[in-house]
Amino acid sequence: MSQPKPLLQVQGITKRFSGLTAVSQVSFDVPEGKIMGLIGPNGAGKTTCFQMIAGAMKPTQGSVVFDGRSLDGLNPEEICELGIARTFQVVRPLQEMTVLDNAMVGALLRAPSLDEARDLAASTLDQIGLGAKKDILAMHLTLPDRKMLELAKALATQPRLLLLDEVMAGLRPTEADEVIAVLRKLNGEGLTIVLVEHVMRILMSIADHVAVLHHGELITQGTPEAVTRDPRVIESYLGKGAKHGH
Repeated sequence: MSQPKPLLQVQGITKRFSGLTAVSQVSFDVPEGKIMGLIGPNGAGKTTCFQMIAGAMKPTQGSVVFDGRSLDGLNPEEICELGIARTFQVVRPLQEMTVLDNAMVGALLRAPSLDEARDLAASTLDQIGLGAKKDILAMHLTLPDRKMLELAKALATQPRLLLLDEVMAGLRPTEADEVIAVLRKLNGEGLTIVLVEHVMRILMSIADHVAVLHHGELITQGTPEAVTRDPRVIESYLGKGAKHGH
């Protein structure tokens, strides 16, 4: 069987802040229709990588290619229009607005009218199980529901690639499993997903392919099973305190 073509190609991206190199020469491909995990200890450079893919930061070197097109020089709105949506690690819903109105913010990117944006937002909420809460003010949602709303806002832009930044941080294992089930369903419908996570269990249960960052460098990538057996991964997760004095 031939491999699906890469929807996203990250090519040697590097990010320097004055003297500090936060990310160095990171490359990986995300095949269309797959779930890719980006994992590593805190401070490994995962979110910086994400910011460069989403256009919120410009790489010092290297490039990001989406569906054969370089994203160099594009701003986050232009990248979103091309079909890349992202969630943020810190969930910030518009508190005084309803769940439906929050989701409409994303839907307005594609929908030509308010009515169509409302319909798109409502169907997106149904798709991830928040439909029954669409008239509730966002400030009254539980943390798991706020996470789901963040996901709905991104999905309402009708992306081909979804970037999720620690979408399950702060959730109990049973709550995280509910998010995993939703992501599996979305992926089954053809959505390509890149997931930043530092909980190995979560990625083991959902990702097709995992790239491991440590001190801003890609130390290994492969299937979740292969990656968890890699001595460098075991060391960066279990031995980092002793070795590096962090």
